[in-house]
Amino acid sequence: MKVKTMATSGVIAALYIAVTSLIAPFGFTLVQFRVSEMFNHLVVFNKKYIFGIVIGVLVSNFLFSPILVDVIFGVLHSAIALSITIFSAKFINGIFKRMLFNTIVFTVLMIIIAYQLKIFADLPDFNGIPFLIVYLTLAVGEFVVMAVGIPVMMALNKRLNFEKLI
Repeated sequence: MKVKTMATSGVIAALYIAVTSLIAPFGFTLVQFRVSEMFNHLVVFNKKYIFGIVIGVLVSNFLFSPILVDVIFGVLHSAIALSITIFSAKFINGIFKRMLFNTIVFTVLMIIIAYQLKIFADLPDFNGIPFLIVYLTLAVGEFVVMAVGIPVMMALNKRLNFEKLI
């Protein structure tokens, strides 16, 4: 891995962690609006961003999640969703279409996080709540953040040119 890629991945991971820390009390509940999830759109511009994003998820979940198993499931969720999006770039043309696809993938795969919370979370928020409700609340939060992230990341890309930044 090139030094530039490693350095950029470190910056992305740090940004993910910093933004997650701002909403940490609200980012690990039944309704999650983890703003840092919009960084997931970076892989649409360049697949090398996967490293920084996954490291950011790993460290954020380790530092801020009330349940340690969230480190495993959060990284698994992100790695699978990001990999699907990277693979889909061969078949989906256009940044906007890929970001829309990425949003859908992350939203659908929130089933992984819902499963984790229903099985492993011993938190009052989740006791007695049906699995489908847990999944829907997580999916809605993820969808909103990722959908709002599309114009934000497109605007930032005009200024920063994410494709060549890493």
